[in-house]
Amino acid sequence: MKTSSVSNKKSDKISTKQRIINYAIEMFNTNGVQNVTSRHIAAEMGISHGNLDYHYNTKEDLLLAIYKQMREEMSESYLIKESYSSSIEHLHRLLIHLAHFHLKYKFFHLDLLEIHRSYPRINEILQENLRLRRDQMLALFEKFIDEKYIIGESSDEYIRLRHTIRIVITFWLIQQEVLTSFKFQKEGEMVKHIWELLMPYMTDLGKEEYERVTQRFSFSS
Repeated sequence: MKTSSVSNKKSDKISTKQRIINYAIEMFNTNGVQNVTSRHIAAEMGISHGNLDYHYNTKEDLLLAIYKQMREEMSESYLIKESYSSSIEHLHRLLIHLAHFHLKYKFFHLDLLEIHRSYPRINEILQENLRLRRDQMLALFEKFIDEKYIIGESSDEYIRLRHTIRIVITFWLIQQEVLTSFKFQKEGEMVKHIWELLMPYMTDLGKEEYERVTQRFSFSS
């Protein structure tokens, strides 16, 4: 098994629980969830298995702690803020953040189906979170309409479009792993693909704002 590169130096600033999470994320990213046990993580950290088991009794407990951290890191980015100059800027910066976030927690997105099937408590929270993200994306689309960046009013067509965007975001890393011959694999490509889905629905004003935002923030800044 490939080993983690996380520093083994003890720090008063990082709790044992957080160190376990940090090691687990890196080892899951490298080897996959199913190939890493709590004993592997304890050995890599240089602690006893009993010590790790004291903090996280099962792998699902550990994955729940990681997923809680993931939710906390992403929730703020979905909130519509006055600091964004427009809803176009909000979505663009959100997509860039998502691309980096997915790489940080690569294992979760690559092993999503396995996690969904094997860990019912995580799946319950995951379904709740997906509904929350759906509603947040709806709010963002309503801002697009209010700011006259996309054509018309909310409709079934926009429901399908939002769903397609969620599919692209959720399964982007999986397609990179499977479709290795696909030429659009560089950093920023997920962001570009989503904007290409939106472009046919954008008004001239929306396209102008898109050009301004992407010139300022690029696609992977």
